[in-house]
Parts: sequence; structure tokens; C-alpha cells
Amino acid sequence: MNKPKIRITLIDQKGKCGCHRGHQIGDSFDFDLERGKLCPMAMHVAFPYIDILRYGGEIPGQPKGEAVFSCPDVDTLNIFKIERIDQE
Repeated sequence: MNKPKIRITLIDQKGKCGCHRGHQIGDSFDFDLERGKLCPMAMHVAFPYIDILRYGGEIPGQPKGEAVFSCPDVDTLNIFKIERIDQE
């Protein structure tokens, strides 16, 4: 059984400043190949959701195979979506 791929996409920005890491809405990252490109603060928040989705769990109140979370930097407040991409 292959592990599903995980894609992380910046879907919104609500803070008063631009992203300190330079992320823009629409930026997308393959967790397995590009996780080093994602802001470490955002990755810290994302990791538990990634683990849950990758190993078959679901996030209550979220669409199946997805999780939405925000960066903890209040000046930036990037909103990301994580998607589990099941492979056949």
C-alpha cells in the first residue's frame, strides 16, 4: 500500500503584512518533495493534520481528505489547505 501524497496550498491571507517567507496565494507544495520550501512556523502547525490525513484519519468538520489551518504569525495569518491525494 502506497502512502497518499499530501499537497499544501496557500488559499488566503488575512494578516496586515505580507508573508515574511514570501508565500503568495496559490503557492502549492508537495509535502514529500518540497516541505523545506514551506515556512517552518506553518509546517509546525500543519504536521499533525498531515499525519492524521496521511494515515487514514479525517478532521471533524472538514471535507474528507482535507484540512484548513492558519499560520501562527498574526501579522501574516496565511490560510493553508492540506489535501490527501490517494494513489491507485
